[in-house]
Amino acid sequence: MTSKQNRRQFLGNVTRSVAGAGAAISGTALTAIPATAAKGEMPYRTLGRSGEKVSLLGLGGYHIGGQDDEQESTRIIRTAIDNGVNFMDNCWDYHDGMSEVRMGKALRDGYRQKVFLMTKIDGQLKDIAAKQIDESLSRLQTDTIDLLQFHEVIRPGDPERILGPGGSLEAALAAKKAGKIRYIGFTGHKDPEIHLKMLNTAFQHDFTFDAVQMPLNVMDMHFKSFAHLVVPVLVQHGIGVLGMKPMGNGYVLKSGVVTPTECLHYAMNLPTSVVINGCDTIERLEQGLQAARTFRPLTKKELSDLSARTAAAGQDGQYEPFKTSNIFDGTAHNPSWLG
Repeated sequence: MTSKQNRRQFLGNVTRSVAGAGAAISGTALTAIPATAAKGEMPYRTLGRSGEKVSLLGLGGYHIGGQDDEQESTRIIRTAIDNGVNFMDNCWDYHDGMSEVRMGKALRDGYRQKVFLMTKIDGQLKDIAAKQIDESLSRLQTDTIDLLQFHEVIRPGDPERILGPGGSLEAALAAKKAGKIRYIGFTGHKDPEIHLKMLNTAFQHDFTFDAVQMPLNVMDMHFKSFAHLVVPVLVQHGIGVLGMKPMGNGYVLKSGVVTPTECLHYAMNLPTSVVINGCDTIERLEQGLQAARTFRPLTKKELSDLSARTAAAGQDGQYEPFKTSNIFDGTAHNPSWLG
């Protein structure tokens, strides 16, 4: 099949996925990926077509950069790894680079070899992106980043800027060729249509991402749903599904209609390769570990009840402010990061 035929097939798949966005959350396209684990242990899933095995629970990078005591950050990271968490999330801009610095220190003494390390860059132009990649490598004290992602793809013009001539994809591909990174993905939290545009634009440039990150939580099913619009496309094309904001940075819990464990289990019930959870304390980490260890696929009735219980709260995005406002848009407040 030619490149153009592949492209037409992809565009048709995207169109069909959008047309079927109203499918029930219990539909086969949104069935959890089987996870392997002995009872009471951390389950692992496969990261799309890469074949990499990643823990069902991932450790969020933003939340491990803000502790008053750096040793507490190290304790959270190493406790997570000691309990089977092997997916580490981070970003070049988190806490002005401090999250990467702290993770780099925590991954000394043999811990780096135990994890699948991901970080993100903001730069959308080749030269700026290359500089940010090298800075992240230095902070993380590693020769290779397992997954590099383009961060905050939240504007309609971002896909062509990143993927077009002189864009940051060129820097990422050069870094991959040099052995600095292994896989390439992107993230965003604003609008599933922009995710679809990014995927579409990539295919037009004869490129397929290895992983894509997005908010996946109980409110998402009712408003600008990444689960309904984007996830089926990723599954169809063997792209790893990275869920984030399972509790919406705490906003989802303010609705008073769901518990933290229900939030995590919902995200884990989707075909996510990993659910990335922000853990700023050991107590939050233990909560996530327990949810992963006790996860079992939700029944249709459980999903239906959860959908009904969250419908009113989730219908207008009030508990997902990252979709409806710019308070979570770091690159909007710091446009120089983009280039």
